[in-house]
Amino acid sequence: MSTTCEHSWGEDGFCEICGLAASSPAPVAEATPEPVQVRECPSCGAPLDDRFCEDCGADSLATPQPRSTPVAVPAPVKESPVASARTWSVVVSADRKYYESVKADGGPDADTIMFPPYCPDRHFELHGEQVSIGRRSATRGIQPDIDLTGPPEDPGVSRLHALLVAEADGGWAIVDINSANGTTLNYRRDMLKPNTPRTLEDGDRVHIGAWTTITLHAD
Repeated sequence: MSTTCEHSWGEDGFCEICGLAASSPAPVAEATPEPVQVRECPSCGAPLDDRFCEDCGADSLATPQPRSTPVAVPAPVKESPVASARTWSVVVSADRKYYESVKADGGPDADTIMFPPYCPDRHFELHGEQVSIGRRSATRGIQPDIDLTGPPEDPGVSRLHALLVAEADGGWAIVDINSANGTTLNYRRDMLKPNTPRTLEDGDRVHIGAWTTITLHAD
């Protein structure tokens, strides 16, 4: 569309007053840029540059899921330090005092059993739920945890004589497994009832066989 003015025109085809050309297009208004729309993740609301959210990994083309409400995570509670559990061990020794008491009680084989002239102490640490005590037997497939096979060998100890059993409080109990010669404690004469646990204390002495004493230690 041409635009003209009401002024006089010169020979060059331009208005002498306003300089407008004899036939000039109407000035075109500049287009206003449309606002850029920012896409948001339908799951977490973070700005989206691509199909998948960089914050939560949600697929923007999938069915929108309700945004999860952030859950406040409580600060970790500092627990009071717990004293470390005691470790237990036993010492197996040839005990002359116990041997003399066995000799005094008599019995069919009491006079034939001699106290060993040399028998070094043996140390065993206690682990697990139970520890078996006895003398190994290859033919019967018996491998006790505390193996009292000699030399010297106490013939009064059964192949599977007793068990040390771990208790809930971290201590140990002794159980006689219906042995042939029984089990006693701390030089007492009364035998333990078979298959019945007896709680032990640090320093308790378990007597089995003719001269074997097993002393419990809490380290």
